[in-house]
Amino acid sequence: MPFARAADGAALHYRVHPVSGCSGEAVPLVLLSGQSNDHHWWDAVRAGFGARFTTVVMDWRGTGESDRPDTDSYSTPGFARDVLAVLDHAGIARAHVYGTSMGGRVAQWLAVDHPARVARLVLGCTSPGAPHGVERGPDVRRALAGSDAVAAERALRELMYTPGWLAEHRGPLHTLGDPTMPAHARRRHLRASARHDAWDALPRITAPTLVVHGTDDAFNPTANAPLLTSRIPGARMALVPGARHAYFEEFAAIATPLVLDFLSEPAEPDEPGASSGTAAPPAS
Repeated sequence: MPFARAADGAALHYRVHPVSGCSGEAVPLVLLSGQSNDHHWWDAVRAGFGARFTTVVMDWRGTGESDRPDTDSYSTPGFARDVLAVLDHAGIARAHVYGTSMGGRVAQWLAVDHPARVARLVLGCTSPGAPHGVERGPDVRRALAGSDAVAAERALRELMYTPGWLAEHRGPLHTLGDPTMPAHARRRHLRASARHDAWDALPRITAPTLVVHGTDDAFNPTANAPLLTSRIPGARMALVPGARHAYFEEFAAIATPLVLDFLSEPAEPDEPGASSGTAAPPAS
């Protein structure tokens, strides 16, 4: 298992999956998971991207096989620097980046602060952050923060998926959080995501950007999608009808081709890095 080293020395676990088809796109695809989740967030859908792209998944600090420091090193800009450390260790000069939920917040900073490293950007079920984003309602907050752990998990499941889908998919569900996370890491992930605010920086994003959201997402309200789209120059928006927060899994038959088509579009002549090489073999 490869590990990159963050600037503070934290070990960051990641995996590179070579393209499974006979030939693939030259630019690899980095998939960034949601808050308090590890790389298994993508297990149900990664193969759908792997037929065309070499994919890279990672465990955030505090999750999975990565280190879990109890320090003030958890923030969305900090997580973006962790992604950069993974790209450097894997020998990837430039990649497409698809971030969902908190991963989308991290992806915003990666595209702002390191534009040469991001070919195309997909922001899924995410937001620009406070104070300009639309926060979840008080009823959702109460349901998730209740003292009854079983009821809170049931509420989370229903925020992620539709009742019909849940009736047919008993699990395991890999979008409900890494059960091995220590309490301090959960608190720090929550604080990092809650403090995200990229509003003033979003107009500096130069990568072609697609914003994707489910129309029935109450966990991260759908109203954030047009806000992001309006702030990022040239961004496009696609809404998945009837989808909740985990649109990318439940509605993969719609969402995966949508994202693949966007990522596979020919680069515009003035697109940054349109004619440059993008990938090197992963470091051992």
